[in-house]
Parts: sequence; structure tokens; C-alpha cells
Amino acid sequence: MQGLLAWVPLLPLIGFLVLVAIPLFYRREPPEKIVTFIGVGSVGIAALITAIVAATVFWGNPAEVVYIRLWQWMLVDNLQLGFNFHIDWLTLVMLMIITGVGFLIHLYSAGYMREDSDFRRYFAYLNLFVCAMLILVMADNLVLLYLGWEGVGLCSYLLIGFWYKNPANGAAAQKAFIVTRIGDTAMAIGLFLLFFEFSTLNIPQLVSAAESSAVDPQVITIATLLLLGGAVGKSAQLPLQTWLPDAMAGPTPVSALIHAATMVTAGVYLIARMHPLYLLSETAMTAVAIVGALTLLLSGFSAIAQSDIKRVLAYSTISQIGYMFLALGVGAWSGAIFHLMTHAFFKALLFLSAGSVILSLHHEQNIFAMGGLFRKIPFTFICFTIGCACLAALPFTSGFYSKDHILLSAWEFHQGFNSFWLAGIVGALVTGIYSFRVLFMVFAGSEGSASLQCKDANTAVMTVPLTILAVLALFGGLLAPPLQAVFGVTPSEHHAAWVEGIAIAMPLIGLTIAWQLFKKEKKSGEQRSSIMQYWFSGWGFDWLYEHLLAKPFKALARLNHNDIIDSLYKGTAAFSQQLNSILSSSQNGQVRWYLVTFAAGSILFLALLVAL
Repeated sequence: MQGLLAWVPLLPLIGFLVLVAIPLFYRREPPEKIVTFIGVGSVGIAALITAIVAATVFWGNPAEVVYIRLWQWMLVDNLQLGFNFHIDWLTLVMLMIITGVGFLIHLYSAGYMREDSDFRRYFAYLNLFVCAMLILVMADNLVLLYLGWEGVGLCSYLLIGFWYKNPANGAAAQKAFIVTRIGDTAMAIGLFLLFFEFSTLNIPQLVSAAESSAVDPQVITIATLLLLGGAVGKSAQLPLQTWLPDAMAGPTPVSALIHAATMVTAGVYLIARMHPLYLLSETAMTAVAIVGALTLLLSGFSAIAQSDIKRVLAYSTISQIGYMFLALGVGAWSGAIFHLMTHAFFKALLFLSAGSVILSLHHEQNIFAMGGLFRKIPFTFICFTIGCACLAALPFTSGFYSKDHILLSAWEFHQGFNSFWLAGIVGALVTGIYSFRVLFMVFAGSEGSASLQCKDANTAVMTVPLTILAVLALFGGLLAPPLQAVFGVTPSEHHAAWVEGIAIAMPLIGLTIAWQLFKKEKKSGEQRSSIMQYWFSGWGFDWLYEHLLAKPFKALARLNHNDIIDSLYKGTAAFSQQLNSILSSSQNGQVRWYLVTFAAGSILFLALLVAL
């Protein structure tokens, strides 16, 4: 039964290979039903296998660990790495999210992307992404994890720029690829440092060596900060968060799968998996918490000012992952993964519901052109409302249980009032504001210009995933994973009732503020105050990077267009061309000239022989 887990990443890979190979055997694009059967079916079977193994092997056994050894991958000096998998409850939670939520998004895509000219290519990319993400979370060593890490980066580039004929989409894909490469480079250096220090990159052996040996604390701090750099890039945290809002250029189901439920949570998984190393460095733990606290606040305020429905959700994703980083930084490892799970449910629901809104409004995404849609698309309205309630962490929703865990852990971090807890509380208020603001702007009030042309675009194949995700979003808080064996026993939380009361009150206050903001914006339209314009621009990070990095680099490239190296190459080419021209002139077709040249050459050759 355990051996079935090896098929979980293999099935999406087979689906990808089959979809790519189809043009080799058929001159025309295959029917959408065949592509759907291959693309959706491969992930669906992987999800079924994961569920079976979870129920038969892991259920009721929090300490269960499964090792799957496939083959020897690398053997270079003392670097010995296998293509092997390590599955514990942390991995299992990620597997269920990737395959389960991934299957629902694949199924929704079959309806959303119907009649697209690149239907087959779309599902091929999705399947390859799922395979790479599964390898990332199942890997038993950091090099194999890095293979999956780079794989999801490649697939993200391909899917963000899927509609490549629009230059803006290509630019967004390049931006995501380049910005995340910064973090990936830091992570690679961290891997080199860890191997240099411990002579292994096998995760269990590395953790054991770090905990048992008298290693220099500064080495651990530097290594964990470098890994944090990789996590910051992949999870779109400060200061590398600028790529994610532009990544909304891809199809909406792509945003749900890659940029809400799976890829952007890879950084959270990395830090959680390497948590024994982070526990050895207070500096690294504090850095993780600070990054999370700043990111959740800055991106939360940016979400309040957005007018594009997908960009609101994009900044929301950055903010919620900030909550996960905050939890990791204060040692609430289980809380971070719990919120990762519930966030996958309600954020996938929100993105897919937004996709239904966009299709129903003929691809309109400006929330100021919407309004009054609860009458025309009631099912989508219900789903979006559930998603917003969970995102804002209203009581008894899944988001409430996981976020409450994080806030109480932040309170206990310094045994009372502290800046991390305060950041989480303010973030809860801000989340309530932007969650209900977008809900009111899209579905409440009078109809906007786009709402007049609304026609419900939901089909049965789109309705089923939305229904399942809505149920998971509401009741997923009851499915807290048993991660005690992975992270150790969490200490009991002692706090006054008013502490939890504040956490419950914040989203309700946010709802009230959102209603007042909605009424004001409905009257004034898209006119923004200076502070709102600043938040709308993402706190000016794109402007800063453009003027601080991009423009000087481009200017230097233009100045250095004809540099010394280029001149050497061009000079060599010019000399060769000139020499060729001289030698070519000797080929004049006159036999007498050839004989004289031959004789002169022979005499010269003989003279050289005599001289020597």
C-alpha cells in the first residue's frame, strides 16, 4: 500500500508526457474530452491514491513515517543522494492539498478553458506543475527538493504567460521568473553552505548532524537566513513580493492553483520542514516573524485600494502567507501549516468564484464596473460570500480556527502583549475590510456597467468544484492535522478571555468599515486619496525597484553595448573577413598566375629546408 505513493507524482508526469506527445501521432488537436480525461484524470487518480494511503496507513497514527527508495541519483565524492521520498504527516497534508485541491481546480478548468485554442497545452503545463510540486514536498533531500522548487518556478513562468500573444502577459511571466530567481540563488548558496558544513543534504541526516554536533551558531544563522531568502522569493514575501500581483495575468484557475493553494506556500513548507535548524537560531526565527508581520500589513493595506478583483485576491494571498510566516517565526509550526491548509480551501474557492464572475461579465475584472450581481449569479454569490467569511476569519469558519491559533501563539510568544501579536490583530482588522469591501463592490448595491451584460457562465463541471470547496472552506477548521510528532507537543495556551475577544471582534469591525467604505466609493468612483493611491501602487515597491535597479542596469547595458570583450570578438571577425578578401583576390582564374605562385612557394619551401 505504501508503495502506491510513488505513483502520486508519476501519474501527473505521465499525463504531461502524453499530452505533449499527442501531436507526434495526430495532425490535429485532440478533442477536449480526451485532453480532459488525461489531464484531469491523472491528477484525480493521484488524489485518490493519496486519500487511500492516508486512510489506511496514516489515519490514527500521527508518528507514521514512510520512506520510498527509488534509485541512487548522485554519487560524487561524499555527496550521496537518492531519488527517494520521505512522507510524514507534514508531507501528507501537502499531498492532500496539492492533489485534492489541484484535482478540483483541474476539473473547474475543463469548463473555464473550454474552446481555448491551446486547451491541450494548458493541461500539459498544469500536470507538469503538479508533478514538480509533489516532488518538492516528498523529497528526502534538499537537492531533490530544489529540483521540484525550480520545476514549479518554470511552470509558473509558462502558466503566467500562457496567453503570450499579449505582451503584458509575457512581461508578467518574465518578472515572476526573474524576481523568484533572486530568492532561488540565495537558497542555492544556503545548500552549498550546509553541505560544506555537514557533508550531507539528506534532510533527516542534516537535522540530526546540526542538533548533535558543536556547529558554529553563526553558520546555522547564515544558512537559515539564506533558506529564508529562497522562501521569501517563492512565497512572495517582503521584499520580493512584487511579482505576485502581476502574475494574475494568467488564467484564473492558474491563480487558484499556483498562486493561492500550492506554489506560493512552498516557502512555508521549506521553513517548516527545516524547523529544527531554525530553532537553533533565534536571529533567523525573529527574521521570519518580522518578514511575516510586515508583509501581512503592507499587502493587506494594498488590497484595500485595488480595483481589479484578481489583484485584491493576489494581495490577500501575500498577506495570508505573511500570517503563516509570522506563525513560523513565533514557533507556531502546526498553526502555520493549519492555516496553509484552510487558506488553500477558501482562497481556491475565492479565485474560482472570481473566475465565474469574470466569465459571466465577459472578462471584465474592474470591481467598479460591477455591483448588484447577487441577483444574477446567486450561486457564485454564495460561494464568494463563504470565501470572504473564511478569509476574514468570522467565527466558526475554517479561517477562524487557524488564524486564532496563530494569534494566540503570537500572544504567548512574549507571554503577553507584543509587537507580533499586535501586527496579527491589525492584520485581522485589515483583512476584514478588504474581504468585505470586494464582496460588497461586486455583489451589493446597484448594477454597474458590466453587470447589465451579465450572463451566468457556470456549468456543471464548474459548479461541482465550487460546491466541494465551499464545504471545505466552512468546515475545514474541524480537520486540524495531527502534527505533534513532526513539530513536537505544542505548549498549552494561557490567555485572558479578552485576548480572544479582540481577535473575534476585529473582522466584525472590519466588516462595518468595509460597508462605509463601499458606500463612499460607490459615490466617488475610482477617485483615490493620496494614501489610497500609494497603497494602490503596492507601496511604491515597483517604482523603487524600477529606478533603483532596472533603469540603472539598462543604462549601464546601453553604455557598455560595445565593451572590450565585444570589440575583441568584432575585431577578430573583421580581421578574418579582411584576410579572406585578400586571399580571395588571388583566385583570379588565370593558370599562369597559379603556376608562378606554385613555383614561388616551392622555391621558398626548399630554401627553408636548406636553411634548417
